[in-house]
Amino acid sequence: MTQLKVSDHRRDFAGMTYVYPVLSRRAGGVSVGINLNPNNACNWHCVYCQVPGLVRGAAPDIDRALLRSELTGFLDALVSGDYMEQHVPEGLRTIQDIAFSGNGEPTSAKAFAEIVADVLAIRDAAGLAKVPVRLITNGSLVRREAVQEGLRRLAAGGGEVWFKVDGGRREDIARINGVELDPASVSRALALCAGLCPTWVQTCMFAWDGEAPDTAAIDAYVDCIAAAGVDALQGVLLYGVARVSMQPEAPRVSALPESVLMTIAERIKEKGLTVRVSP
Repeated sequence: MTQLKVSDHRRDFAGMTYVYPVLSRRAGGVSVGINLNPNNACNWHCVYCQVPGLVRGAAPDIDRALLRSELTGFLDALVSGDYMEQHVPEGLRTIQDIAFSGNGEPTSAKAFAEIVADVLAIRDAAGLAKVPVRLITNGSLVRREAVQEGLRRLAAGGGEVWFKVDGGRREDIARINGVELDPASVSRALALCAGLCPTWVQTCMFAWDGEAPDTAAIDAYVDCIAAAGVDALQGVLLYGVARVSMQPEAPRVSALPESVLMTIAERIKEKGLTVRVSP
């Protein structure tokens, strides 16, 4: 019987369009994923992304009835059926979260706010009100009113945001995330998001052509997130690469030693931020 693995986050594991399970390092157990980008479209191009056939674009129109049906049935299978016993290693058979984390930027879905409400209602009906709902986002669309409404609904339902920030200089953001952004605009978007919903910064650090980020890159990154307001943030989720990139830049991306990640974490902590490290 096929079991979930930390190293395997296939969106089609359970044979559904929008809902998929993974074993998440950062969540610490079973994460029920919501994939609003089954077309593999994203407005960013991160060099470490594991999505095959990634293209530029937005989420397609979402079949909300199908999503509701899939999530309702899958949560029932997890809670009342034998899915955990068949597919999840012993000791990890708990639902740690429900996460908007798919093959692209989830907030690009036109009905994002309504979908957040759907997911919260289904979670509660399944008797899982204490299970957090998380949005994993690059934060690029947070200035849209519809996205902000979704964040308000997420906050009201006890949810949180994991907001991607991988670099603090224009050249680092362009190289890592494939977009041209002023770091000050990233700080402002992060602050806006944190004001609407509890927000963690999510950061992937890796070696590029065998070289770790230098001191100047780390300093700029730390300054970028600190500019959003240390007190406004829940902390930083710092992680390395654990799965092979499916992008053309993959040969240039490699994992950092845990010791290097811990050194970067200490630099972040100097700003007064909580840091959780997942090598």
